[in-house]
Amino acid sequence: MIDLKQLRDDPDRFRKAAADKGVGVDIDELLRLDAQLREAQTELQNLTAEKNRIGKEIGALAGRLKKAPDSDKPALQQEMQRLQARPTEIKTRESELSSAVSTLEAQRREIWLRIPQPADADVPVGRDASDNVEIRRWNCPWFDTNKSFAQNKGFQPRSHVEIGQRLGLFEFERGVKMAGSRSYVLTGDGMRLHNAVLRYAFDMMTSEHGFTALSVPVIVREQVMVGTGFFPSGRDQAYEIRESERGGGHDLYLTGTGEVGLMGYHQDEILDFERLPLRYTTVSTCFRREAGAAGKDTTGLYRIHQFDKVEQVVICRADAQESRQWHQRMIGFVESLLQRLELPYRLLQCCTGDLGVKNADMVDIETWMPSRGEEDAGGVPGGAYGETHSASRLYDYQCRRLNIRYRDPESGKPVVCHSLNNTVAASPRLLIPILELYQNEDGSVTIPAVLRPHMNGQERIG
Repeated sequence: MIDLKQLRDDPDRFRKAAADKGVGVDIDELLRLDAQLREAQTELQNLTAEKNRIGKEIGALAGRLKKAPDSDKPALQQEMQRLQARPTEIKTRESELSSAVSTLEAQRREIWLRIPQPADADVPVGRDASDNVEIRRWNCPWFDTNKSFAQNKGFQPRSHVEIGQRLGLFEFERGVKMAGSRSYVLTGDGMRLHNAVLRYAFDMMTSEHGFTALSVPVIVREQVMVGTGFFPSGRDQAYEIRESERGGGHDLYLTGTGEVGLMGYHQDEILDFERLPLRYTTVSTCFRREAGAAGKDTTGLYRIHQFDKVEQVVICRADAQESRQWHQRMIGFVESLLQRLELPYRLLQCCTGDLGVKNADMVDIETWMPSRGEEDAGGVPGGAYGETHSASRLYDYQCRRLNIRYRDPESGKPVVCHSLNNTVAASPRLLIPILELYQNEDGSVTIPAVLRPHMNGQERIG
């Protein structure tokens, strides 16, 4: 949620932000509603002050009436009647204004929640993901993404779907039978490898980087989805549990990321300044409808409705430089993970049109997947990068919606915090590059060395 004072002072900045992000929102209408609301609120405050003043005047006039000569009493009694009638008039007007304020607040909030965070000045302007800019690449010693898979490993690759089915690592038909499209069941060593990835990432964040581990709800109230910025614009991607239709007090929603619970943990709180920055991590099951993704990555484990993810969140003081530093550190944690797994990857600077409404900046990390990309004449894909992580810098946008603040040590006034988030590891999507890059010509898969301790020392699958 943007700062309304900043909007009033510089509306053109937010008009440009909406245009750059391709977000259709009527900022002029918001300013009009805001002006009407503030005018009505001022009038209400003036009426309250008038009521207080009239009460004092009636008391003083009553004292004068007792002492006044008979010749003066008619005029004083007339004044008393006038003063006594005014509160009734005020009450009627207050009722009208209260109703207007309630309506205007709802109308203003509806637009306010949709106004996007302006992108930072160094974020490239672009329409969509096709305009994102590559920052850098990293290749492991034994695989060069500038060469074909066959040139790297001496044989043609199988897709993770083929590998998984041959080795009994996952089952799609039974998953679809139980839960519909984009569903699956991880089986045997597939489930063990999945858990090994999550456990390794989780241990790295807690043991090495000092993040506090939390378990968080994955079924939350609407106010938490709004507060974290996933509603209203992302409502079509969330699964809804309509408890209100069954007599419950409120509807609930399945979260698409652990970020929701990690940020909602401190909703409506004033944090201890000395404890900042707060660093949290969790492992949670995530749910996404993938609305609008029909026909795109429909096979395999790339785009699915349910997955597990290790997430990292930082809540820090309101300092742009500190936010930028944490952004780079959080990206560094993920790069370290991928390098230890020896998975080639690249960093992409997201353009304005790919940031989403809440981010001031976002860097995607894409991992090399041999089964992606254009196919050659023989039907063999050339390989391509696929998104596995997104690192977001939100400044105060999310914390303002969630009302998360700290008390400034010098002024003593509450200040809205800054927040950041980044995927650490999402699986089973991360299993795709692991299985495809670590496959062997005999059909087996070598387990990355750093994961073997979490698989009882097992070195191969198959």
